[in-house]
Amino acid sequence: MTAVGDKKQTLAAAPQRDASKPITMVAAINEALDMALTRDPDVYIFGEDVGVMGGVFRATDGLQARHGVERVFDTPLAEAGIMGLGIGMGLAGLKPVAEMQFAGFLYPALDQIMSHLGRYRHRTRSRFTLPVVVRAPYGGGVHTPEQHADSPEAVIAHVPGVKVVIPSNPQDAKGLLLAAIADPDPVFFFESIKMYRSLKAEVDPGYYTVPIGQARIHRAGDDLTIICYGGMVEVCDRAAEAAAGAGISAEIIDLRTISPLDTATVLESVRKTGRAVIVTEAPRTAGFHSEVAAVIAEEAIDSLLAPVVRVTGFDAPYPPFTAIEDSYRPTPTRVAKAIRRVMEY
Repeated sequence: MTAVGDKKQTLAAAPQRDASKPITMVAAINEALDMALTRDPDVYIFGEDVGVMGGVFRATDGLQARHGVERVFDTPLAEAGIMGLGIGMGLAGLKPVAEMQFAGFLYPALDQIMSHLGRYRHRTRSRFTLPVVVRAPYGGGVHTPEQHADSPEAVIAHVPGVKVVIPSNPQDAKGLLLAAIADPDPVFFFESIKMYRSLKAEVDPGYYTVPIGQARIHRAGDDLTIICYGGMVEVCDRAAEAAAGAGISAEIIDLRTISPLDTATVLESVRKTGRAVIVTEAPRTAGFHSEVAAVIAEEAIDSLLAPVVRVTGFDAPYPPFTAIEDSYRPTPTRVAKAIRRVMEY
């Protein structure tokens, strides 16, 4: 490992691919990790099966062979240990990128996350920061076993001092991940399992960052605002396309970051359209969708022409394996029903 204060050595850059060739989100994540390892020898990647196997989704494929077993290494099946190691490395001045193999596995690490990860800047009056990134595949859509499709992002968003980023597409995934690794404070980086390979897009082959805490207008519209992130952006896009056929112009906001939340972009859109539909795949009660709804109620209630409507998962464990999942996870049909509700109010 590079000792704190040692002179940094930059490795030779990996060959750049053809920028015009679309790539998947998991490939964009792999490219960002490779680039971060190459640019900064203080970056380390570790987690369950990330080394030899290259990760269960191959997000770290080839990185151990290229950068060595000391910088990309496997850990035991011990989420609390993975999180504690990341915190210790961050305090030592390194830049750890830990992987929780699935977001539904992070619960044993909650003590480390809630008691330590987000507190060190405050605890030490900014003498120490924790430049720790935690990657976690989340969400459904691919019929996984129990606890492999959970969406616990609201739990992490509730931890002061921890940023929460959730990309929806390859270009944002690469830029946001590079921004997270460069950030001096801890960042949880949730990756939609459904979107790993279901979407391809052109991605800048060079180094770039996307600002954390800044939402984007995915689709412009005038009649209502749909607020979503991660794997739900694609779902909402299909619902908005169907609504357009009925003459309804829906604006889609991709939050990209839920903590900190870009309230300015959300409120500007809702004040313009007067209607809001919020879509997530997490359980309904106390989900992050409710926080967004509360912000709209507090700051833009005079602009509303209809109640704020949430489209979410259900207050039940995510169904494993079976097609029942298709009734749990929000669909374009359920989003379309919410669109009709706010438009007909």
